[in-house]
Amino acid sequence: FVVAHRLQCSSRSRFFDSIMPLVRPNNLNDVFSVAAQWARQKPVDLPHNQKVARLYRHSLRLLLSWAIDRDIFNEEATALRAKFDANRGASPAAAARLLQEGQDELFKNMHPDPYKICYMPGGSKFMRNPPPPIEVCFPDGNYPADAPLYTVNPDMSLATPDSGRTATGSVLVDFYKKNME
Repeated sequence: FVVAHRLQCSSRSRFFDSIMPLVRPNNLNDVFSVAAQWARQKPVDLPHNQKVARLYRHSLRLLLSWAIDRDIFNEEATALRAKFDANRGASPAAAARLLQEGQDELFKNMHPDPYKICYMPGGSKFMRNPPPPIEVCFPDGNYPADAPLYTVNPDMSLATPDSGRTATGSVLVDFYKKNME
């Protein structure tokens, strides 16, 4: 039926033909995955210098997970910076090859339990003792002079309306993405 219907509708654009499957899907999951692929945004193609900067930043974070002592971290970070500086003026082809090798090395050396800031999602103190709302502490409204008059988000950052990160109402914490929505 789907193939016969496609033959009848010759005025359909190539765009819809490219996203619609030619055969009937086995289950609804296939239909949703095709719709998700169609709706998903393509990743932004970053310039080479931003890719290198991200690789360097991720390498430092990985090094922080592996280095126990701060002195060891400083020595290794200096050696890592020297590696990046040594290849600063490479040709575009060599730079692309070095970037791919660096990403492969970063993936190969990933830490099984990376360091996370303790009060962020995934950290050991995340939402351990969240401060109660001030209305609960002082139901009559008589706040002491030294009482904090600000709200704190679950990640212990200040909840301000201008930043868009307010903890009023319910807050969804996405543990996979490590952020609040």
